[in-house]
Amino acid sequence: MTSQAPGPPGAPQGSESVGTVVVAVVTNLGIAAAKAVGGIVSGSSAMLSEAAHSVADTVTEVMLLAALKRSARPADEAHPLGYGPERYIWALLASIATFVGGAVFAVYDGVHTLLQGEDPGDPTVSYVILAVAFLLEGYSLLVAWRQVRGEAERLRAPLGRYVKHTPDTAVKAVLLENVAALIGLVLAAGGLLGAQLTGSGVYDGVASLLIGLLLVWVAWELGRSNAQYLIGRPLPAATRAEVREELLSVPHIEGVLELTTLVQGPDEVLIAAKIDFHDLASARQVEAACEDAESQLRERWPSIRRVYLDPTPSPGPTGAHRAPRAGS
Repeated sequence: MTSQAPGPPGAPQGSESVGTVVVAVVTNLGIAAAKAVGGIVSGSSAMLSEAAHSVADTVTEVMLLAALKRSARPADEAHPLGYGPERYIWALLASIATFVGGAVFAVYDGVHTLLQGEDPGDPTVSYVILAVAFLLEGYSLLVAWRQVRGEAERLRAPLGRYVKHTPDTAVKAVLLENVAALIGLVLAAGGLLGAQLTGSGVYDGVASLLIGLLLVWVAWELGRSNAQYLIGRPLPAATRAEVREELLSVPHIEGVLELTTLVQGPDEVLIAAKIDFHDLASARQVEAACEDAESQLRERWPSIRRVYLDPTPSPGPTGAHRAPRAGS
């Protein structure tokens, strides 16, 4: 028996994710230009690394917007299960852009400065740019933080666990990139201050190198998260157990012989199960049980889009009949 239903009408998560990413794009685009000017004026490798960091973030977030838009397309004949997983392909490419566009440049520039040295220029403009960038990045982080906290509260999940396991990798990317951006700004300011006080470019080079390593970690974390969903990730074990219990609560269902769950997107989960129905249940009762099972699952978890139930006999003695349970 199969059943398919559209996603919950008015589900806010997609629109909130788009808004969060748009705020990050606009913020990072302006910050990247300002950091580049500051880096050129001051001659700071850390500032140039931060400019590359912001450019990489901007490219990343443009890809995330593409992911959100393309994955929202409805199912069609060519893609009967929808386009949800396409979000993870674009998000994986975004993590690669973070690595190539930000991390590689920052590490290279830091190593180059440590080996070749640099003549520190006037850091005044850079300090101003870093202060303004800190405020803008802080606002962007606040927008992402509010969405993540709201989703965690809605799902009654611990915040740390939600961030680690959330299928909404676009918002996770914005959150991690903004945290990394704030840390990078502090590192860049420290490198500028060290170079100003000592007249040595070593501090600036070390700051650039640390910024690059920070971006390597962000790219790795995001790449790993998206790869897991592309390969195929089930619902958490506790949720799978609750799905099994929900199915067993439906009249005429005697057992769940096999349960498969697949997360296809933040608001798109597929459920497939081999179900042992009561031996004396009629075809009409089996059909009604399938409809009831779908309704109960989708009422409890609105993100469940598709439910496939396969009537399968229990591997017990042939011809053995079980007495119906109370309520069957």
